[in-house]
Amino acid sequence: MEKHTNRLANEKSPYLLQHAHNPVDWYPWGEEAFAKARRENKTVFLSVGYSTCHWCHVMERESFENPEIAAFLNRHFVSIKVDREERPDVDRVYMTFVQATTGRGGWPMSVWLTPDLKPFVGGTYFPPDNAFGRTGFLSMLQQIAGAWEKAEDQVRTQADRILGQLRDVANARSDPNTALSAEVLSEGLKEMERRFDNTAGGFGSAPKFPRPSELLFLFHEAYRVGPDSKAGKRAIEMAAFSLEKMAAGGIHDHLGGGFHRYSTDAQWHVPHFEKMLYDQAQLAEAYLIAHQITGRAVFADTARDTLDYVLRNMTSAEGGFFSAEDADSAMGSGSQEKAEGVFYVWTADEIETVLGRDCAAEFDYVHGVEPRGNTSGESDPHGELHGKNVLIQRHDIPEAAGKFGVSAEEMKTRLAASREKLLAVRADRPRPHLDDKVITAWNGLMITALAKGYQVLGDEKYLDAANRSADFIHKNLLNKKNRTLLRAWRDGAGTTGGFAEDYAFLIRGLIDLYESGFDTARLEWAVAIQKMQDELFFDDKDGGYFSSNGDDPSVLLRMKEDYDGAEPSPNTLSALNLLRLAHLLGNQAWADKAERTLKTLARQMRQSPLATPMGLVALDSWLSPAEQIVIVGKNNAPGTREMVASIWRKFLPGAVWALIGDEDSHGFFARQADFYGGLQPVDEKSTAYVCKDFVCNLPVTDPAALERQLAVAHKYPAAAKSSSQ
Repeated sequence: MEKHTNRLANEKSPYLLQHAHNPVDWYPWGEEAFAKARRENKTVFLSVGYSTCHWCHVMERESFENPEIAAFLNRHFVSIKVDREERPDVDRVYMTFVQATTGRGGWPMSVWLTPDLKPFVGGTYFPPDNAFGRTGFLSMLQQIAGAWEKAEDQVRTQADRILGQLRDVANARSDPNTALSAEVLSEGLKEMERRFDNTAGGFGSAPKFPRPSELLFLFHEAYRVGPDSKAGKRAIEMAAFSLEKMAAGGIHDHLGGGFHRYSTDAQWHVPHFEKMLYDQAQLAEAYLIAHQITGRAVFADTARDTLDYVLRNMTSAEGGFFSAEDADSAMGSGSQEKAEGVFYVWTADEIETVLGRDCAAEFDYVHGVEPRGNTSGESDPHGELHGKNVLIQRHDIPEAAGKFGVSAEEMKTRLAASREKLLAVRADRPRPHLDDKVITAWNGLMITALAKGYQVLGDEKYLDAANRSADFIHKNLLNKKNRTLLRAWRDGAGTTGGFAEDYAFLIRGLIDLYESGFDTARLEWAVAIQKMQDELFFDDKDGGYFSSNGDDPSVLLRMKEDYDGAEPSPNTLSALNLLRLAHLLGNQAWADKAERTLKTLARQMRQSPLATPMGLVALDSWLSPAEQIVIVGKNNAPGTREMVASIWRKFLPGAVWALIGDEDSHGFFARQADFYGGLQPVDEKSTAYVCKDFVCNLPVTDPAALERQLAVAHKYPAAAKSSSQ
């Protein structure tokens, strides 16, 4: 059979390349497609997805590889395929439309546009034929083609009206007189309490998504109200319990580390199996903070296995981090048939064959393995995993040690050996597709996670990996002519410029990288990128950041995001970045810009606090006095290292810290703020200054005295349990 090839064969995006041999006459987003639509007066069918999207694969198999459907598309439409990870600006405009008109969103996203790119019909996945009360894709195409042929003027009028409504939403202005108060923080905590699942952790019902920004808000709110207060203890309890349940559930890969995208059930048992870089980064950070606060080993272990998974399976030879691993993989070696989760699930017989009867009995007890599978009923409503086991933690090591009559240490060793054997066998299975794009924004998130991993866990490899990623971006994703960022790299840099999120996420990563390795060059780059972000994206008239720079006329709207979903919005994270830079470098203009940005979020925070949990974190930082912790001393001196370790051991929300270890760093900070010029070592010893709004406590040279000052500043007892490196 002759193999079709369309224009997508010339693209770099793995998602577009997956469709390069469909019989659909696909175009990438661009003027060639737009000109054809205008010239032939055809409507545009826009399909948006990403390469590791399960239902995108399903719709491709069912519809885009169907010759009859492809022929109809080619005859009546101009078909455009967009990778939402490469072009989030295009995705957001039309996703806003789909969510507004259908009440839900997701991928694959299917939208029909007039020749001038105005949307008039949209949805997500369509089955190929009418079934189960749902309109089939071919029927939808026939209806839309007929409507365009018979009532083009009405369709255009409808599209104009829809675009006007979308423009009103996009242009919603903030009130510069809006008061920013702590009341909305308290309301956010109450709302989380109402939604909390006391049985399984997390918030709401199935499907359950691990939304790390909610957990970070809980940790910050606990310290705002006092971690020993009733409300503070409850906030920590909700976050820690959720993280504990996720770590024990099937959403966590108990053999290879890391987390799947979400759970299809309320118990975190059966996941949607794709693995996204942004989930690994944000969840690792949440587990690290949980360990700082509670000292519990399970949180450190889970953070470590997540970071190690990324270093092992999602890192390029050059140091950039890849985007995702697919949910689907081949059913067996040489098989063309794929299914979701087959790489990860096991039968009881498979486990016994690898481990032997005795070790399998121990492993099965701990990991919930059952002879007939553990995924029936609610957790597997379609029976796709019948007879298979998704590994969970049903019993802990002390329980298993008691049941099998060995010490806890011996049981831990035996289970680790069993996991290694199973992981080796799993490695021989066909691995899920790897989306090897390197996205600037997501690498920024990962730099933060690794920098904090180094601080909390003390492993140099995490700092090295964070630095390699930053170097990769500087070398490959920085436009050398104008110093702007590029969005993505795959076999070379792409041509799409960076979006506000690329700047915001990378700036945060660079600040965290500075606070880990104390290389002022990282901080200088963060400052330069912040200035570039302000120039390209900040709305001088109404405040806040547009998501795109407005240079592409084919993108009909400049959106201002105010929702913290799977990733934080660029506005919430930018507000945090601006405050951290202002607090560290004494630039009031950045603090003022953060205030204006928060005021663009104020209405959303009041109406729906949990729509912007990272916005609430930023608001908490804005409401609190700026805290600076400055260590003056030789970089590698024992006293300096001990004082830095004192900072890293604790969760210090709202604090920024600097190390003045030599003349270069002293000169850098003195140029930023006069405050730093007066900070000197006491008696030539490493000296710590704990300051509020650049007014300092008495300097201390004893790490224990620093611990006491930090305890007072952050409302926890000096003897509180702290994590160790």
